[in-house]
Amino acid sequence: MSKKKLLIREVFDKGRMESGKEAKSAIALFLSLHLEEGFKFLITDKTLVRYYDAYILKDNEINIDRQILNNLSQYVGYEDFVDFSRTFVKKEENSNKTTIKISVDEDEESISENFSKLNINITNEQHFKMPDFIKQNGLGILEITFLICIVTGNFLFSNNKKINYSQSSPLGFISSVTPMIEKRYMYWNGEKYIGTDSSYISPGIEIIAMNAHKVLYFKKVMRKDTLTDLNALGKVWYSKYNNEVDFFTDDGINPDNGRELRKATSFIIYKYAGKQKDSLIFEEE
Repeated sequence: MSKKKLLIREVFDKGRMESGKEAKSAIALFLSLHLEEGFKFLITDKTLVRYYDAYILKDNEINIDRQILNNLSQYVGYEDFVDFSRTFVKKEENSNKTTIKISVDEDEESISENFSKLNINITNEQHFKMPDFIKQNGLGILEITFLICIVTGNFLFSNNKKINYSQSSPLGFISSVTPMIEKRYMYWNGEKYIGTDSSYISPGIEIIAMNAHKVLYFKKVMRKDTLTDLNALGKVWYSKYNNEVDFFTDDGINPDNGRELRKATSFIIYKYAGKQKDSLIFEEE
């Protein structure tokens, strides 16, 4: 909708409210007299009716003098037509807008009950209408986009299919935002423990009681070749089963085979991970 059409409509809407008239000719006559008396602005009622017919009824563009646009803008509360064009916000309830609605099922991994339903209205005409809670907290477009990514990009399951977190993802960092340790249960996904509220996920996945320490600190080292004496000695544990060695970031039990973990030594790191020239050359059992 053009700014001129918006202005003509606002002028007649205000004239309708102030005059109590409904007919466009009666409103135009009131406006002509009121503008002359209150704003020292001469414009005939026939001219106003012509503007109304062209812009409102026929949706046509006709030429309007800049000074007339400025005077009409002042009547509806703006400094001039430029000010009206820059700052006017359409007040009608049925304006054309796009609604993004995000619903989170109770059985799925949700960020919190407070954000289980989020509605964001985007007005296609003129302005982006921001929800009040976002205005009050000073969030901008970037933060809104980030929030939507959190809600939509980090569910663990979709149609009972598990997402493999061992694969790199540009949104992988967002998963850490979810307070997993507040969940009731957890399960091992092959790399780390994941918090969940469900007591059953799918066959073959063991659901156990939440252990916040395990969720935060117990992880499998997926790139053994990156381990060195400098970054791993005294900081990683290992299990050996069928001549296969796995390394972990904390002590405990290997969730994959039930083997008790032992602290990795220089020799174990040398033989089964990143090789160190100054490592010991004898094997520990």
